[in-house]
Amino acid sequence: MNETVDVSPAGDGGPARFAVPDHALAPIAGPDAKASVMTGAGSGSEWLSRYSSSLMGVFGTPQRVLVRGAGCLVWDADGKEYLDLLGGIAVNALGHAHPFVTSVIASQLATLGHVSNFFTSPTQVALAEKLLELAHAPAGSKVFFSNSGTEANEAAFKLARRNAGDGPVKRTKIIALEGAFHGRTMGALALTAKEAYRAPFEPLPGGVVHIPFGDIAALEAAVDETVAAVFLEPIQGEAGVRPLPPGYLKAARELTARVGALLILDEVQTGIGRTGKWLASEDAGIVPDAVTLAKGLGGGFPIGALITFGGQTSSLLSAGQHGTTFGGNPVATAAALATLHALESQNVLANVTALGEHLRSALAAIPGVTEVRGEGLLIGFDLDADVAPAVVQAGLDAGFILNSPGPHTIRLAPPLILTTAQADTFLAAFPAIFQAAKDAQ
Repeated sequence: MNETVDVSPAGDGGPARFAVPDHALAPIAGPDAKASVMTGAGSGSEWLSRYSSSLMGVFGTPQRVLVRGAGCLVWDADGKEYLDLLGGIAVNALGHAHPFVTSVIASQLATLGHVSNFFTSPTQVALAEKLLELAHAPAGSKVFFSNSGTEANEAAFKLARRNAGDGPVKRTKIIALEGAFHGRTMGALALTAKEAYRAPFEPLPGGVVHIPFGDIAALEAAVDETVAAVFLEPIQGEAGVRPLPPGYLKAARELTARVGALLILDEVQTGIGRTGKWLASEDAGIVPDAVTLAKGLGGGFPIGALITFGGQTSSLLSAGQHGTTFGGNPVATAAALATLHALESQNVLANVTALGEHLRSALAAIPGVTEVRGEGLLIGFDLDADVAPAVVQAGLDAGFILNSPGPHTIRLAPPLILTTAQADTFLAAFPAIFQAAKDAQ
């Protein structure tokens, strides 16, 4: 069934009439409205051939072509099943196709999908309020929504620039750590330490100084009246899951407060329950000036956030100094609200804590595993041989999705709803996976 709409075609100003499908009564693709209606079908090798001829090679060759997911499982175009122990790099907090989240997204999109930043929506306001509550943010705190983690850090970078100060000595430096990864847009890339990521795009925004990881004495030497902000990840994920040592965040808070610098915590990977807490920094006993979030916040739907703590920091960016077209749109914020509600109502954070302890203890007992790090379900473990990329491949062959952030390091960041039984299937299979990787070298 169609309705008819009057429009003015370009050029002559005269009216025209054309039929617009009424999607509420009849889906445009018929009763079986799925993406396959538009994409067609194909084997994994066929899709990869099409990929290589149509997409930029910035990610290399994809490991598999995935077509479906349910909970912690995914299937590829050839029908093979995998236990997802990476969760889209800590994104799919509730696994794949969570029924509550998908129903909320569909309902919101059928109601109101996008409004631009000239307007707001109830879901945007409610999500901001919920994040301030979960972060225990004081009065005057605010939220800015973006579409990703790197965009949240880009906003935080601009926040730091606005903390230049009014005195004779301007705050122009920003401190980050060796091993840091804050994203790939230009401001976030300036904060990122890895030379291979940085070098092709220099000159980057200036003033960023990288200091040794976890070294409080180096931090004390670096933080002075010329520093606008210190950016820290409570746990460095891309560097192999490296937690900051005890006392580091507290020292950073004291040093930055002393000179008027901002303490900005990048919790893009560690936030939203990943460590068994809403924020990995909760136990440090500090109030930061800002926190960035993304990844697990939308349960798979793209959204990021910058939380600023207190009125003074929240007023640094004023109207017109930053913005986004899509950030905080009704669908993304509805997805995030649904994700947070599911995490709370299903007591998922308790599962994260208990299962994380179980995994780390069991991994430490496997021969050839030399060190296990992390918290909750963000886990990194080192091997006694530089075969981590081969372990990832052997894991795929055995039906497990893993990640290797370094030559001898494996990272796990599974959905937060992973069960003990599922974790145990991986633990039982890992010795053979490890041996197969060694044999392949």
